[in-house]
Amino acid sequence: MGLFRKFINQTRKPEGFLGKMMVNGMNSGHAKMADWGMSHLKTIQPKEIVELGCGGGRNAGELLKKYPFAAVTAIDYSDVSVKKATAYNTKAIESGRCRIQRGDVSALTLPKEKYDLATAFETIYFWPGLETCFAQVAKVLKPDGIFMIVNESDGTDEESLKYEKIIDGMKCHTAEEIELALKNAGFSKVKTDHHKSKPWITVIAKK
Repeated sequence: MGLFRKFINQTRKPEGFLGKMMVNGMNSGHAKMADWGMSHLKTIQPKEIVELGCGGGRNAGELLKKYPFAAVTAIDYSDVSVKKATAYNTKAIESGRCRIQRGDVSALTLPKEKYDLATAFETIYFWPGLETCFAQVAKVLKPDGIFMIVNESDGTDEESLKYEKIIDGMKCHTAEEIELALKNAGFSKVKTDHHKSKPWITVIAKK
């Protein structure tokens, strides 16, 4: 496996030196997309938020800014990501508003029906079975809780499909596939918005 392919494969589960390089670039590289996704959260005022697949921790930090009276729990199954996200959100952690921990979205150990909002930015490509993982998210959300997914790929753009072929375990899902999996996992209302000029999608589901 060449160096480029080794580096690109760090998007799945950052590890070691290359993983640290990847995570360092995630916060800035995905910022515009993440902010566009967050702009869809217009009416809710969550008190408890869980950020799934938190990467470098930037989005957890932005959620803390957007909702100054909320607490954020951020999880990732990469130790490198957990360390980076912890460093990024040190002040919020010290104040008791943020918690960063290692976790697996296919087997969440978080309290049931605790969270008002769950978010997943640029991460479900690597989740092992959408329905199984989405059911885990539904389990930890309160009744009427919101789950927001933000992806750079709508599952049809050529650039992302090219990476799908070289990144182990990556699957670019279409909006229709995501919506169906959410409904099968127990979510009721599901709405998708496509970016006007990019293949970005935001999917918002209500438990």
